[in-house]
Amino acid sequence: MTPDNNFSQQQVPAAARKGAMALTFVMLGLTFFSASMWTGGALGTGLNYHDFFLAVLIGNLLLGVYTACLGYIGAKTGLTTHLLARFSFGVRGSWLPSLLLGGTQVGWFGVGVAMFAIPVGKATGWDVNWLIALSGVLMTITVFFGISALTILSAIAVPAIALLGSYSVWLAVQHAGGMDAVRHIMPAQPLDFNVALAMVIGSFISAGTLTADFVRFGRSAKMAVLVALVAFFLGNSLMFIFGAAGAATLGMADISDVMFAQGLLLPAIVVLGLNIWTTNDNALYASGLGFANITGWSSKTLSMINGAIGTLSALWLYNNFVGWLTFLSAAIPPIGGVIIVDYLANRQRYLAFAQARMMNVNWVAILAVAIGVAAGHWLPGIVPINAVLGAALSYAVLNPLANRQFIQHIKEQHAGE
Repeated sequence: MTPDNNFSQQQVPAAARKGAMALTFVMLGLTFFSASMWTGGALGTGLNYHDFFLAVLIGNLLLGVYTACLGYIGAKTGLTTHLLARFSFGVRGSWLPSLLLGGTQVGWFGVGVAMFAIPVGKATGWDVNWLIALSGVLMTITVFFGISALTILSAIAVPAIALLGSYSVWLAVQHAGGMDAVRHIMPAQPLDFNVALAMVIGSFISAGTLTADFVRFGRSAKMAVLVALVAFFLGNSLMFIFGAAGAATLGMADISDVMFAQGLLLPAIVVLGLNIWTTNDNALYASGLGFANITGWSSKTLSMINGAIGTLSALWLYNNFVGWLTFLSAAIPPIGGVIIVDYLANRQRYLAFAQARMMNVNWVAILAVAIGVAAGHWLPGIVPINAVLGAALSYAVLNPLANRQFIQHIKEQHAGE
């Protein structure tokens, strides 16, 4: 039997842990995503210079803190998000977060394939269906090799995206007449600042909930915190800046349209391809881990199956499913809130995964997620932050009350060790 180098059903052993540089490239490969550039484009056309940077910095700092907490837990325990969820949601209860996380990642993989193929097909005249098939196959093949392939691919893609994105920004600034001119650009249709902040955080909080899947390979928890902060605070901020510059100066929110207009057809195809490839491979990798938790099958096999499903349904997903994926993604941040609170309250349990006693289904955790979704939808303020805090606070209050006997037994068990 092929060894499980993804460690989908166990803790990552010390021998398989990696250094900060490798994990930084993997996480930047996750956050370097075209959708963030497009969100940056929407912000660039809706906010002035000062408010844009304020929204990006505050939003990504909050996103960085959230993912750093999950990264710390992942590296400390060596467990995937789905195995971590077993402690709080129960063994079978964790199937719900795994289904949500895994299913949405497959969906976004398919959308990502179409996001590459459609603009490239329009610009070059190449057949979109063939582009979808080719890009989907390539993205699926690379994910078979696990975290090592993600590291190599990201090490190539991240510098290329950073260089070409920076050059595009420089061209956009020159087109506007310099930085002073850019600073004085006023939005034609102003965007509410709270809405902008929610867009920044919401752009990647769903994928950020899966941070533990990647940084569990870190050699230290402190390093994992730093990697998460760099990826989500610095990396995601760069994506917004790359998208906003062209939008503000050329009136185009789509980074591929901006580069086409700048005469950068080939670089645009390269940037778009690498940009989506790295994020899609991370999504496919995470989806395999999620369904492995439910089925017990090899996460590699499941990633390949998910890649085929995402590729075959890419156009349909792109045309019909983005709204539904966005709706499902609203249920994902509360999962992270529950995991963080449970770890803080019961961290000693997490040290020995194989021997840990777990519930079958913890209905309190599922209720807390529902409360988090409701808080994000109904309470005033920043939607994703409300969702995380709503779930975290409700779980912190309700779980000790509803599961008092189970928690007491666990404490006595650890006290006797």
